[in-house]
Amino acid sequence: MSVPSLLFLIFALVGAVFFNLSAAGPWRQAVLLVVNIAFLASFAHDPVAYVPFLGFLAFGFLAQGATREGARPRLFLALVVLMVAAFVWLKRYSFVPKEIFLAFPYLLIGFSYVFFRVLHLLIDSHQGAIERKVGLVSYLNYTLNFTTLISGPIQRYQDFHKMETQRLPLGLVEIGTALERIVIGYFKVAVVSLLLSMVRRQALQHLGTDLSIADRVIGGALIAAVYPVYLYFNFSGYTDVVIGVARFFRIELPENFNRPFSSENAIIFWGRWHMTLSGWLRTYVYNPLMLEGMSRITAPGLVRYISVFCLFLTFFLVGVWHGQTTEFLVFGLLTGGGVATNQLYQVTMQSMLKPKGYRTLAANGVYKALARGLNFTWFAFTQLWFWSTWTQIADIAHTMGPLALGLSALAIYGVATLVLAALAMSRSAILALTWSGAPAVRSRHVRAAQLTALVVITAGVTLLLNAPAPDIVYKAF
Repeated sequence: MSVPSLLFLIFALVGAVFFNLSAAGPWRQAVLLVVNIAFLASFAHDPVAYVPFLGFLAFGFLAQGATREGARPRLFLALVVLMVAAFVWLKRYSFVPKEIFLAFPYLLIGFSYVFFRVLHLLIDSHQGAIERKVGLVSYLNYTLNFTTLISGPIQRYQDFHKMETQRLPLGLVEIGTALERIVIGYFKVAVVSLLLSMVRRQALQHLGTDLSIADRVIGGALIAAVYPVYLYFNFSGYTDVVIGVARFFRIELPENFNRPFSSENAIIFWGRWHMTLSGWLRTYVYNPLMLEGMSRITAPGLVRYISVFCLFLTFFLVGVWHGQTTEFLVFGLLTGGGVATNQLYQVTMQSMLKPKGYRTLAANGVYKALARGLNFTWFAFTQLWFWSTWTQIADIAHTMGPLALGLSALAIYGVATLVLAALAMSRSAILALTWSGAPAVRSRHVRAAQLTALVVITAGVTLLLNAPAPDIVYKAF
């Protein structure tokens, strides 16, 4: 079942109606479990395809129960290692010998996100952060939640369980807000990301050595620069839809995006892009690494550089998690290297200018604009290893040539700097327009007009182009 799609929305509506027929906790848990299982069952018809997936879930449930607070550290460590090894094996990472892989096809939809949830349960149960024993139905509803199964957001079990016992209200205001979120998300995916994917695909198809250098520069810039914007609208649109849908099941999902392209550096960017993934890695990778490093390294001159290494390793794992091939290994190296270099730059500049001087520099409008453009350009560059193969990268590089490649990078940087600065100023100007003491753009009248326009545009584009909404990119992970 595609998310988002009309079929998915109808499926969710029917499930929400049954869910809200009774306020009894057992009824709602049972309905949610049926909905979750039905959604999962839509992805494969062969029961055998579910065996590895369900085996991993069973292992996770037994493991988190066996390692609750007070369990032996060696047992906990062994189970964590086994869980990571099972994930790597089932995901068929390229560095694992092919001979040991399962010979039959099996379901992996949402497996990476299930892995994060199960590992979080295992760690928090051992550390005593989850006070009560996790029941089987609650465990399955948490790990298989149909609104977050495919591509997140990654929610903590404690937050999910709290909403199981203390259901959120669902009045007219909440229904209206949820519908608004669904409409905006569907527009992002079905209209904006569709049009952007068409622009990028056309640029790829027309790129050739017979073009003038100006045309190659424009084509190369479009290929590289459009993809991050497409990915944002595709993924954030999906997130908007599932956040709205989950609200009808009285579940409040965490936000996953917060204007990431307005970020002045890679560290801020990853705090605003796929925020639940960044938050998970900060909690379970970066913070433990920092604590361990500071406990072992006491030299004052070296302590400030511990975070550089920890950031590199954390965001290197971001790349490795995304895929099984060497392309994602490079994506991880570039992502981790960008964040670590940014942290090293900040440490160096604060040492040279002192903290106050660096804060003054960072607050300068021109500096911020240039920094935003640089951050976008670097992210677009790293994405080449996210969406393409070595063969495609080699073909593009050969077709473009060194001069056109360099000019394309400069073009992306210049345009991104100007466009992002203009968007920042426009946003400030729009928010400055008030109505009854609040920003006019957020009044219910303006929002109602906006939603009506989005519905009309979405319907028109869908009918005119007669093309399905692009599949969710992060569904592959």
